Amino acid sequence: MILKTPMSLRTLIAATAATLCLVGPALAELTRITDRDTFLAYVQGRELSRIGVSLLVNPDGSIAGRALGRDVTGTWVWEGGLFCRTLDAGDRQFGRNCQVVSVDGNSIRFHADQGTGDIADFRIR
Repeated sequence: MILKTPMSLRTLIAATAATLCLVGPALAELTRITDRDTFLAYVQGRELSRIGVSLLVNPDGSIAGRALGRDVTGTWVWEGGLFCRTLDAGDRQFGRNCQVVSVDGNSIRFHADQGTGDIADFRIR
């Protein structure tokens, strides 16, 4: 007799696997960026990417790219040691959020809500 895995367990396993894929690159030793010039040295002219997302963060304070098939636009400033941005992705608007930024080689981490919120890890290409 073959026992089938209940649908809810299969769904849970699939969702967990998908979540692990979206976490992004593992970062070993993070170095916090505290000023605009250092930040630009890492990102200027380079693509920030993760699954389904590709962004350019430009020195003129603009953000452009694609996320999950939608155009992304936004603005950013460096303020008080934090990366503060606004974003629009398709019909979704993401208000101003100031984030702690850290790097590890060719990876960069944005830690939302002044370092107390969600984390987004990107490859620097």
